[in-house]
Formats: sequence, structure tokens, C-alpha cells
Amino acid sequence: MADEVKIGIIGTGQIGKAHIKKYQEVPGAKIAAVCDTNEGEAARVAKEFGIPKVFTKFRDLLAMDEIVAVDVCLHNNLHAPVSIAAMEAGKHVYCEKPLAGSYIDASRMVEAAKRSDRMLHMQLGTLYSPETRAAKRLIDDGQLGKVYYAKSSSYRRRGRPYVDGYGTSSFVQKSIASGGALYDMGVYQIGQILYLIGNPAVRTVSGATYQECGMYEDRRSEGKYDVEELGIGLVRFDGGITFFIEEAWAIHLGGTDGSKIAGSKGGVTLTPFAFHTTVSDMELNGALDLAGAETRWGRCFPETCATKSSQDHWIAALRGEAELLPTARLGLRTMLISEGIYLSQRLAREVTPEEIMKHSLSTAVAV
Repeated sequence: MADEVKIGIIGTGQIGKAHIKKYQEVPGAKIAAVCDTNEGEAARVAKEFGIPKVFTKFRDLLAMDEIVAVDVCLHNNLHAPVSIAAMEAGKHVYCEKPLAGSYIDASRMVEAAKRSDRMLHMQLGTLYSPETRAAKRLIDDGQLGKVYYAKSSSYRRRGRPYVDGYGTSSFVQKSIASGGALYDMGVYQIGQILYLIGNPAVRTVSGATYQECGMYEDRRSEGKYDVEELGIGLVRFDGGITFFIEEAWAIHLGGTDGSKIAGSKGGVTLTPFAFHTTVSDMELNGALDLAGAETRWGRCFPETCATKSSQDHWIAALRGEAELLPTARLGLRTMLISEGIYLSQRLAREVTPEEIMKHSLSTAVAV
């Protein structure tokens, strides 16, 4: 692999711009082209960031031989068709979260990556935090013992896209986004926990979704808001691990006690980070020096630099300097769990992976 990796950005909206800015900080990354159906905005972004090529049709971008990989920054229901087309064209694919709009579409993306022998990477920023690295060290070193319980919890008091004053209505319409709080924000917490506990196979999912908090009626009507603002789930995994999920865009509560993992010997709270155990028959809730550890690991273990951010990791993997983290598999299992919560809500009972897969319908938009 050449020192400079040339990539193409598909989608120059809010997320696309954020990705472009991040790539500016990554050594070895070169954005060779951008694509957006809004030609004027694509041209403006290209000029701002010094990107040489602008396209309005993504297949024209895929035809550029010099481009090794593409970054798909589109709405959820476009992830699968564009990503699959890119991999079939010989490009590696970095995709925004969630992996797709439905489990069946996400599974087709993973299958396409395997079939084409291309790398598929999902944006999952929580994997690169100091807290995740510290928790992974503790778990891998056996400090938690046998892990048996995990919880992911994240609240916004009143932070729904569009109806609460930020973002576009595309985030709150099933026809475009497929889901609400679980797909938009829950993927970060669910994916982080799955990574830390080894991404075990799902046995059952039970859950519920809500849209109960008041909102400006004109925004509700104009935004065609038909997704959940709160998702709750209980997942049972092979190996006896139980996982509780709560993700809210809007809720009348003061906050959460954070995501946690508990084992037979110890436990961790991820934010703010704390290690919990028993020492000499006394309970210990300890703060660890993550900043000091990060500095030392960066100096002593060069591979740490490949996990500074999702984009840093992606470029390192493309250059053969790091093994790609299993973000696509984490994304696929996150989709299974999220869609399981939706199905459980509809059927008012616990559901199995087989039922989730059977009921999963493609939401992919033709391109």
C-alpha cells in the first residue's frame, strides 16, 4: 500500500463535512474526490478543503482507479446500496453508523465485504476513547473475572433532531432513517459494550419504545416525526451475560448513572470511568490515571496511534499498519438487537434472533 491513501467522500452534508475535517488531521490520508447530489454544496466543500474532483453521481466517483476506499456519509437507508456497489467496484468502505436501515441490509453489506474481499468499517467513535481502552485492558487482564452483566445508558433531556431545533427532519422519519434514538445514538453505547464483552451471540431480546414527551406541534407535523425518542431493551447472550439498554433523545429525568460492566471479581463504570472491586474484604471504588496510561501506551506501544480515532484506525488498516477492528460485525449485531427491540415492541413479547431475521425487511433505497 502506498504511503498516501486516496479516498472518496460520498455525501457532503453535516456528517460528510465532519469526516472531511477529521481526515485533514490523519497522516497518510488524501481526499481525492467528493460526491453529492447537491452539486453546489459539493463544489463549495471541495473548494474549502482543496479537494480536486467533484461528482454528483457516486458511480462516477467509484470509476476513479486511484481511489482505494470510500467514506459513505449518507442517510441510513442509502448505506447498504451505495456501500455494496462500492465494494463490488473494488473499493474498501467506511460507512457511517448505523451499518444500515435494517438487519437484512446490514447482513448483505457484511456478505458483500466477504465476497469481494474488501474491508468494511463502521464509524463507532466510542471504541477509541481512553475509557474503552482502559476497560478492555482490565477485562483482558482478568480484573473483572467472569463478566455476567452489562448496561448501556445515555440520556438527552430534550435533544431530538429537528423538533428540538437542530439537524434536519431526515433523522426522524422511518422512510429515511428507519429508527430514532436507538439508531442515531444507541449504536455508540451498544457497540461499545458489545466490543468489550466479546460480541457474544444473542439468545433473546425484549424491549419497548416510546414517543411521549411533548414537542412543538408545527415541528412534529413538518418533520413527520414517526420514530422513537426512547428505546429500552434487555438482551440475553450465550455464556449467560445479560445486557440492559436505555437510550433517550428526550426524557424527563436528570441523567443516568452511565454505562457499566460487572464481573465476578470487579466492575467498571465507563463514564466517568471507575474501577470497582473488593480488596482485603473492603469495597473499593477507584479512579485510574487514564491520561498517564494513554501517554505511556502511546510512547511504548506504537500501535496505540492506530486507535486515536475511527479515521486514524481506518487509514492505518488501509496502509496495512493495523488489523481492522470488527466494527462491521459489531454493527451487524447492534442492528439485530435494535431491530429486536422494535419487534418486541410490536409483538409485546420476548423475541429470538431467528424471529428477528425472519421479520427483517429491506429499507434500502434504489440507487
